[in-house]
Amino acid sequence: MTPGFIPRAEGQGLFVRDWGSGPPALLLAGWGMDSRIWAETMLRLNAGGVRTVAYDRRGHGRSTDWGDFEYEALADDLAAVIEALDLRGVTLIAHSGASGEALRYLSRHGSDRVTRLVLVGATGPRVLADDGEPGVTREMLDALCSRLAFDLSGWIDENIEPFAPGTPARLNEWMASMVLDCSRRAIVEFQRSIGEADLTADAAALRLPVTIIHGTADVSAPIETSASVYAAIVPQAELLIYEGRAHGVMVTDAERLSADILRQIGDAR
Repeated sequence: MTPGFIPRAEGQGLFVRDWGSGPPALLLAGWGMDSRIWAETMLRLNAGGVRTVAYDRRGHGRSTDWGDFEYEALADDLAAVIEALDLRGVTLIAHSGASGEALRYLSRHGSDRVTRLVLVGATGPRVLADDGEPGVTREMLDALCSRLAFDLSGWIDENIEPFAPGTPARLNEWMASMVLDCSRRAIVEFQRSIGEADLTADAAALRLPVTIIHGTADVSAPIETSASVYAAIVPQAELLIYEGRAHGVMVTDAERLSADILRQIGDAR
């Protein structure tokens, strides 16, 4: 494989960024984003004496496009990265839909190599509403996936501003380009995996320190159906609320987010 890529299936690979030295933090980008979204956070963590690792999910960024996008497969990709780099004592940081990758990794592969979990703007633990309850219905999920498949640019135009309100137009264009550069199949299938997953048991089974960071103005993962639920079911959970902040806090609040993560890593040493 080309240097910088971790091999997976025959001829397939994951593109990895590995910066700095010190105790390792592994950062997982959310749906439609790749490792570049973490750049400012990674540099700030490097300045705090932390080694940062981030990779592009299959079908995202510079990684190749193969296989399916069920959380089991994505969790096994995460395991492959951790093992290939022989990471130990890892702080695992997951944004948005990547929360399912982190949780499913811990349930499938254990926490021997992971010291702490940080969930940022996490979706779940369950997106689809039970029958008769308010929330996202199967019909709404199907409609979203159809829109992503056949009108992705229109969907981006309507939703990029709420992701990180107040950011410059150039930055919004850059984030929109990340989504457009993804495999369209990956965009649709990963969104369906996020919508259909039930991570309740994975979250309740956690036996390591967990920090949950969430904005009260997050429309992608409303706090009352995501972070608040995780905080109630995860043992040893700490909830840090960013008042008035939206989904993309690594863009709008990188300095604050990095400082909070550094404090968690310091607590875990």
